[in-house]
Amino acid sequence: MSKQRPIGIFDSGMGGLTVAHAVSHLLPEEQLIYFGDSAHLPYGDKSAATIQAYSIKICDILLQKGCKVILIACNSASAAAYELIKAYVGSKALVINVIDPVVQYVVAKYGQKRIGLIGTKQTVGSGVYEYQVKVQDSSIQIGSLATPLLVPMIEEGFHKNEISEAIIEKYLKNETLIDIEALILGCTHYPLIKPQVVKYYTQKTEVIDSSEIVASSLHQILEKNNLLAEKRIEPNQFLVSDITPSFEAATELFFGVRVPLTLHKLWE
Repeated sequence: MSKQRPIGIFDSGMGGLTVAHAVSHLLPEEQLIYFGDSAHLPYGDKSAATIQAYSIKICDILLQKGCKVILIACNSASAAAYELIKAYVGSKALVINVIDPVVQYVVAKYGQKRIGLIGTKQTVGSGVYEYQVKVQDSSIQIGSLATPLLVPMIEEGFHKNEISEAIIEKYLKNETLIDIEALILGCTHYPLIKPQVVKYYTQKTEVIDSSEIVASSLHQILEKNNLLAEKRIEPNQFLVSDITPSFEAATELFFGVRVPLTLHKLWE
């Protein structure tokens, strides 16, 4: 497998851009091909079967573009489709999800502690975080809370005002999240509200940002498999299944700069 092949990253929409930004910052020599399934967002309230169908189609596109890695930058897709994608892709590319690196981080740091998790209905309902943490360390307690208003709030740009602060505070005051040592931001949209979450906890609770942990894990995996690119030859590509003015404008929130988007429908 060539080191110079690109890294494929996909999400239901814009949230995965937080992961793409972290990867780009840590691994600037790597070419990224990002696919945002904006025609079908959000994944968080869809069935596992539907998410699997979309994910496999996106993987076909990323494999056609020669990706050496497929990074599932979506907690809902990681929970619902990771094993299926891994079997489907086989030896054509490495497959990485956003859940495993965070689980490893939690297990290494929070033995015999109580931690919290916020995420979409799909991610929380799957119980994947609780299951994987318990398998490795049964002493860790996890309180999970579905927070379905946060993704649409962020995607519509209402995440830096009094409305967003009231919604975030309402969720974080839930009894499920009482007396936690750390909080997992279990959705790749949520790093954008990390400052408000940190402010709420006043430094007393660690707020775990999956994007940075996943980027670090990807670096280790590429190094282990001798797949680190020596120099980026081609520019990064950003594909979406639907282009809207609000989506184009919002890319700047996630990536720091306005990102040029190319339309690539899942089904023509």
